[in-house]
Amino acid sequence: MRSWLNKLSDTCQCCAQDKDAKRPEERRRCCAKGECCRQILSKRSVNDARTILRSALTNAMVEERISKNVAQLVKVQRARRKRPEPWSVEEACSFLQNAQLWHDYLYCAYALILVLGLRKGEVLGLTWSDVNLETGELHIRHQLQRVRRRLLHTDTAKTEASEAVLPLPDICLTALRLRQKEQQAAKERAEDLWTESDMVFTTRYGTPVEPRNFTREFDRRCERAGVRRIRVHDTRHTCASLLAALDVHPRIAMQILRHSEIAVTMEVYTHVPSADTRRALRKLGKALGGSKQKKEGKEKKGKRKQQKQVKEQAAKDGQQEA
Repeated sequence: MRSWLNKLSDTCQCCAQDKDAKRPEERRRCCAKGECCRQILSKRSVNDARTILRSALTNAMVEERISKNVAQLVKVQRARRKRPEPWSVEEACSFLQNAQLWHDYLYCAYALILVLGLRKGEVLGLTWSDVNLETGELHIRHQLQRVRRRLLHTDTAKTEASEAVLPLPDICLTALRLRQKEQQAAKERAEDLWTESDMVFTTRYGTPVEPRNFTREFDRRCERAGVRRIRVHDTRHTCASLLAALDVHPRIAMQILRHSEIAVTMEVYTHVPSADTRRALRKLGKALGGSKQKKEGKEKKGKRKQQKQVKEQAAKDGQQEA
């Protein structure tokens, strides 16, 4: 048993599973060409393999097929869980600013995963029926995943947390309204080639965005923005800091972060970023077309100006008659 574990931890999985050999000859790049890539398993994966084997042997003991579980006798070193190194608020701000500057069609998706902490499958599976732009609320009901070469749009796990209604901060609300306009413009350009669906994030022909393509686009945006390349899933750890930087009310942040006590949220809010970063994030939302309050303010200002012009004209008419 110990020999098997030692061999497993030192075996290149590319060689063992013929990964490179299964590729077309022109695309082979490592083990099939005699240059081993040393794709060995991590300690955690080796321990998981031992755990699965131990469980199987335990079932065999219950069924009286074997008399001893040899996997249970072998002690293994506990693998350390790697702590993610998420972006700082400044890095997240630079990333969003670059995406907005280049008019990235996935800008809204980036804002949702960073500000609301949505997973990749949740944001790609989002439908317009899950979004209420009038009340500023979002439901997490669907997810998009590729399973066994099939792209599946399924319901999320029916848990209390998954069915929570998330309030939309201004930056997300504005980004979703912009996304709605962009999608309508793409539909008009595609004409008969457009595939009708209720999906929020689609390609230029209306088809769902492939999860792998989303990851590739995310990595390219990291490079263009000049920020550290991290996993899409690790962006969830920046969510709390961004909410504090955006001056989101602690009660709303508590609902988004799904904390059970306001004290936990307030502890996060004590670590706020610099004033420059906070201003940059607020400007980011306004640059996309302005918030609803800003729009209403402009309308009121226009009405006051029009009323003033009417009064001035009436006064001039009165003077002429006199």
